[in-house]
Amino acid sequence: MKELNIAVLAGDGIGPEIMEQALKITKAVCNKFGHKLNYKEGLTGAIAIDTVGDPYPSSTHELCMNSDAVLFGAIGHPKFDNDPSAKVRPEQGLLRMRQMLGLYGNIRPVMTFPSLIHKSPLRSDIVEGADFMCIRELTGGLYFGRPQGRSEDGNTAYDTCVYTREEIERILHLAYKFAGQRNKKVTVVDKANVLATSRLWRQVAQDIAPQYPDVETEYMFVDNAAMRIIQWPKSFDVLVTENLFGDILTDEASVITGSLGLLPSASVGIHTSLFEPIHGSYPQAAGKNIANPIAMILSAALMFEYAFKMMEEGALIREAVNASLEAGIVTEDIADGGKSYSTSEVGEWIVNYIEK
Repeated sequence: MKELNIAVLAGDGIGPEIMEQALKITKAVCNKFGHKLNYKEGLTGAIAIDTVGDPYPSSTHELCMNSDAVLFGAIGHPKFDNDPSAKVRPEQGLLRMRQMLGLYGNIRPVMTFPSLIHKSPLRSDIVEGADFMCIRELTGGLYFGRPQGRSEDGNTAYDTCVYTREEIERILHLAYKFAGQRNKKVTVVDKANVLATSRLWRQVAQDIAPQYPDVETEYMFVDNAAMRIIQWPKSFDVLVTENLFGDILTDEASVITGSLGLLPSASVGIHTSLFEPIHGSYPQAAGKNIANPIAMILSAALMFEYAFKMMEEGALIREAVNASLEAGIVTEDIADGGKSYSTSEVGEWIVNYIEK
């Protein structure tokens, strides 16, 4: 028997509904394999601002630091999106959490589901069999660079992109480690023909690549990578890049599967690791029991695999999810005009599959 200590941060919008399903499935897996599950819930995002005035309260940070892994739902609320004068925003909590937990590497698997190939906006011959991993540096670059601000008259704004060799080395070693376990190819994405930070990225990558002689390394400008993800997604194995490029490319890549509601992610950290779906808080669907819980459930599978090295447990969750898709037990976003099921019905079906 193993003991799992996890922090549960449901967040805003559909976060609580999808988290409920992921927790049910986590409990079912722990029961099946004889593990002891301890979890505590914490506040983050807009609900934390409304409750305590801080999107990432110290009590939540303490909870995360004392946990082996963090399951995270989503943050964001329209009332902050539509108020440019808001001093505190939910997203500030997410950035602070990444920084304080040292969550330096975001891992997003991009894969297609055989029963949903037709949902992709791309031709089936282009996407069928696509299976690659995007690794995004998460604590450097434009999002954290200083100075940052606006001129006194408000008519000029500026952000600063900053990277150190140490930050780049850390994320590249992570990429090569994953490539070594996969198809042994790393694509380093930058804009080295224009940006000084990108030239440092490329120089560091060229220094590190010889340490991994069994892994093929290719270098690609970000604009070319954006085209290749659409034209030839099967050409990638592990794609690694900086924070802003990674933010954009991972969202582009997620479209390949046909629904944002299907893809999980992991953020590897110095202190702990965090697991979350790639979609946002989808406030229009909040409280309606219609949101797709699959990405959140697959994030729990990633948690078992990466945080606890429980590969069999993660594989069972994936098997159950694939079975639910094959059986047409899906929410309205991927129902194709046929019968759709509620968030909780999908969760319950997957729990029953795991138990049986």
